[in-house]
Amino acid sequence: MDVEGSALSVVIADDHPATRAALRRSLEDGGFRTVGEAVDAPSAVDAVRSLRPDVALLDIHMPGGGIAAAAEITAHVREVAVVMLTVSRSDDDLFDALRAGARGYLLKDMDPDRVPIALRGVLAGEAALPRSLMGKVIAEFQDREARPRRRQIPTNARLSSREWEVADGLGKGLTTNEIADVLFIGDNTVRTHIASIMRKLRVSTREEAVELLREDDGEK
Repeated sequence: MDVEGSALSVVIADDHPATRAALRRSLEDGGFRTVGEAVDAPSAVDAVRSLRPDVALLDIHMPGGGIAAAAEITAHVREVAVVMLTVSRSDDDLFDALRAGARGYLLKDMDPDRVPIALRGVLAGEAALPRSLMGKVIAEFQDREARPRRRQIPTNARLSSREWEVADGLGKGLTTNEIADVLFIGDNTVRTHIASIMRKLRVSTREEAVELLREDDGEK
């Protein structure tokens, strides 16, 4: 991959048309090809899995959850570099994105002309984090050994009845298609519920969600 000179491909996922248009202009001016766009997590995952771009640029708070989309993409399409684009400076969002496999975390108020530069840096193995957040990352890793803690379900996590049904299917080892057949709903609807479950539980994989729910149930 010629990171410096080639026209690299990107999928842009954001539910705001104006934001996608601005990103597309900036990226194409910076030498990228926009090969696909998406408005929510399920369509972002589908686009990345079918188009195999060099980079997936994901809005962290798009419908279905950008972090859940990042986790699914990094689990199944490992060669694609996932970069989050967000207005959030939240520690939780930052670390959840990194745990989900994101290679970069960009803020939407950055200079648009720097977005393609940042993405090329990611593809070259560089970190793409705002200076204002770098200190948080360093502090987190320095304190990791001193602050061991068992993962718990977030106190504000509230699954809907349908999400519990989907979670039950995951716990039984059913695939997305099998859960859809059992519940008489579409595959994309199941993916949306799974993404919501992962976002609410602040986990990056389906397996972690199942394990967390089992541990919580075992303590009751």
